[in-house]
Amino acid sequence: MSRILIVEDEAVIRRQLARLLARHDYQIAEAGSVAEAESLGPSQFDLVIADVRLPGAPGTDLIPRAAPTPVLVMTSYASIRSAVEAMQLGAADYIAKPFDHDEMLLTIARILKSGLQARQNAALKQDLGRDYPTLGMVGNSTAIREVFDRVRRVAGADVTVLIRGESGTGKELVARAIHDLGTRKDVPFIAVNCAAIPDNLIEAELFGHEKGAFTGATQKKDGLIAAAHGGTLFMDEVGELAPGVQSRLLRVLQEGEIRPVGSTQSRRVDVRLLAATHRDLEQMVRDKSFREDLYYRLKVMEITLPPLRARGDDVELLARHLLERAAQRLSRGGLRLSERALAAIRRYDWPGNVRELGNALERAVILCDGPAIEPEHLAIPDSAPAAAAPLAAAGSGQSLDDYFRQFVLTNQDAMTESDLARALGISRKTLWERRGKMNLPRSRG
Repeated sequence: MSRILIVEDEAVIRRQLARLLARHDYQIAEAGSVAEAESLGPSQFDLVIADVRLPGAPGTDLIPRAAPTPVLVMTSYASIRSAVEAMQLGAADYIAKPFDHDEMLLTIARILKSGLQARQNAALKQDLGRDYPTLGMVGNSTAIREVFDRVRRVAGADVTVLIRGESGTGKELVARAIHDLGTRKDVPFIAVNCAAIPDNLIEAELFGHEKGAFTGATQKKDGLIAAAHGGTLFMDEVGELAPGVQSRLLRVLQEGEIRPVGSTQSRRVDVRLLAATHRDLEQMVRDKSFREDLYYRLKVMEITLPPLRARGDDVELLARHLLERAAQRLSRGGLRLSERALAAIRRYDWPGNVRELGNALERAVILCDGPAIEPEHLAIPDSAPAAAAPLAAAGSGQSLDDYFRQFVLTNQDAMTESDLARALGISRKTLWERRGKMNLPRSRG
């Protein structure tokens, strides 16, 4: 039951509001002034409702004194100016007297819900900071604990780090943790996926270019390395860099200099480089496709992330954590994983690692209509219904809409609408609504 403190000097209005809120199961305390309210400990309540004009001191004085409890300000002198002033002082919201009862109740419910979510988020961050000190990385296995320890050790050293691991294991999360725990945490963290930028553009993207340096260079542009000056540059899939770019990157590491494409002048940069790859750089060095000197420059320190299949019970811990995040983001509170779903998660090898697990759970949150995630909602091997045709790469990379469209079009001739809905873990009504939104013709049955 939420506790609300009403601070209002007009007894009739105060008691009327108290009766209204008590009828809606709120626990009420009353005060007639700021001084009286302070004696009750306003920060111990879930919400303070205070009139602006009170004897002795204005109700807005309670905003800092009640913190972190939110304060809803009410006044008979409704105006844009007074509303703005109250909000600027930190009021959670503003309501004018005489207030509508429904409006008051809706405003209170919204503020309390926001406050609860803020406290839950703060508690979650506190828990993560205590149990998982590498800023949100979750796990208790020996393998991941060794990663936590290595991250803490290298964070303050301000050296180049090579982060290795399969796709989806969380290499960028490790890089961000190193940055946030290090001495450069208050300056930029710039991330670039080297595999996502065409070879003919990567040099200009990294080092910048002068106007007219190449076709389409209509103006001078600083590169990502310059943007990261003073901070951290994270280069994902560094093994994809072309030989010419490797040579220029080596100069950045050796000399602390960059020269934009088309320029004759170099400039100094101070950048901490964190690099990541899932490729075998040693073999690439032997094959002469990756520079040996650059390899050793990158590998001053090394962190290797274990695949999810090697992390034991972490998969269940991660599943619960990722489900909570997805449910909160999609406003589906109260969802849980059934025992059957947990068994399916433990059986599966997760070749896409944590990324694949997160995608599967996000899809499950959308498809699930009930209180529990079941195996069919996850759409992973050994958990999808046997009557459904298999879908390539259903567990990773595919958007939810693409998955739904492919599943329906693949199976609708062999399955009834009821079977399709059951296989997708949704109701027939939801299936019909999604068909309409996506302009998919209905099958017979």
